[in-house]
Amino acid sequence: MKQQRLRFRILAFVVIGLLGVAAVYGAYSVTMYGSRWFSSAKNTRYRSAKRAVIQGDIVDRNGIVLASTDSEGKRTYQSNLASRRAVVHLLGDADGNVANGVDSFQANYLLGFETGLSERVSALIRGETRRGDNVMITADSKLCAEIVSTFENGEKTKGLNGAAVVMNYKTGEVLALVSLPVFDPLKVDESVKTDNNHPFWNRATQSTLPPGSTFKIITAVSSMQNMTDALTHVYECTGATQVMDHIIQDYGKEQHGKLTLQKAFRVSCNNTFAQIALTVGDDKLRKTAESFGFNQNFLFRDVVVENSNYPTTDRNNVEIAWSGAGQSKVVATPLHMCMVAAAIANDGVMMEPRLLGRVESPTKVIRQKFTQKVYTTACTPEIAATMQTYMKDVVANGTGSSAQVSGLTIAGKTGSAEASVDGKETTHAWFVGYIADESYPYAVSVMVEGGGSGGGVAAPVAKKIFQYLKENAKK
Repeated sequence: MKQQRLRFRILAFVVIGLLGVAAVYGAYSVTMYGSRWFSSAKNTRYRSAKRAVIQGDIVDRNGIVLASTDSEGKRTYQSNLASRRAVVHLLGDADGNVANGVDSFQANYLLGFETGLSERVSALIRGETRRGDNVMITADSKLCAEIVSTFENGEKTKGLNGAAVVMNYKTGEVLALVSLPVFDPLKVDESVKTDNNHPFWNRATQSTLPPGSTFKIITAVSSMQNMTDALTHVYECTGATQVMDHIIQDYGKEQHGKLTLQKAFRVSCNNTFAQIALTVGDDKLRKTAESFGFNQNFLFRDVVVENSNYPTTDRNNVEIAWSGAGQSKVVATPLHMCMVAAAIANDGVMMEPRLLGRVESPTKVIRQKFTQKVYTTACTPEIAATMQTYMKDVVANGTGSSAQVSGLTIAGKTGSAEASVDGKETTHAWFVGYIADESYPYAVSVMVEGGGSGGGVAAPVAKKIFQYLKENAKK
């Protein structure tokens, strides 16, 4: 009998302990990531609140009102068409066609659920409709409009889908999160809803695509972590490397001859990076990729991002070799690849992307201020410093020369990623990079679907972004 009581007590303590852990974790999750649950379409409280509360304003980092609510309770967006279209994926739209925009993701503030009891009672006594809080985001709506204009009017990008992201690599502030094609949230007709280009899809955060040669940043880091002669080893590129029964070639079938890691990075030699991947091995290359955020569950406070993937199954040497060049089922979002470039710029420290700048009540009470958070340390400062040199070399002397801006030192990496879309082969153009000047601590990612050459198509878009930042965004 005593043994049974003892067992019962032990079991009771275990159950109570587990419930306590669950409660603490639940409280932490609600505090940190409750916006995901609150803004869910299944949340009836959210749907009813939208009908009963005057939603707060959304303003950009410069105080420009991007979204507000009129006297009839209708959600309205700013009068400037260019900016209104450019930030549509950032904000979302009144009908909820765009998932996880600020309008829904920060609904707990915008609908006043952070309002104190005394404020609610006071509004009730006065017979006033409850007003939500105003949210200032870190984005620059004029920068977003400039990016859309660059895409839509560019000789090589006009009519193509794509995405661009701009982050402060020191703080994680997101200045731009743009997805093409855009649409006018005030004119969502049937043609927009049935558009085969899927304008509601946020390609910056939701499209996981092969990053192509931009992934060579990670492969190069892995070589430094795992090869004692990584910086001095001389590779041979004859234009083709046979791996098993497969031939690996460079873009345009170039032959680079003898080259070191730095030169291979500068000219983006697939043959060299295939050799590096095979030398380092799949497990160690995957470990490096994971230190940069691949295969992680992204649960960011301010933005919903699809997870990036580096394959975890046993693979043959052909697949491993192509992984070194960012192919073979290696996929990432434009936002994540911006974070990768930002981590190199920030001496190996990757910041969590932050979009929430400040939250104010209608009576100017500050509910929330901007806070920055380190997401992870991706590599050592010493390795990051070497990669900074390599990425500057790419823009100064290599495939990224089209991103050069007079008066700025730009560092970057191009990518031309082969992919299959609807059964057809295509090549996505990529560029990731940053301004190597702490007065302009900004990292950029550009992806152009079906654009072809990263150096010829994505890098010129990045150049326009860097020019805007130089002229308008000095810290």
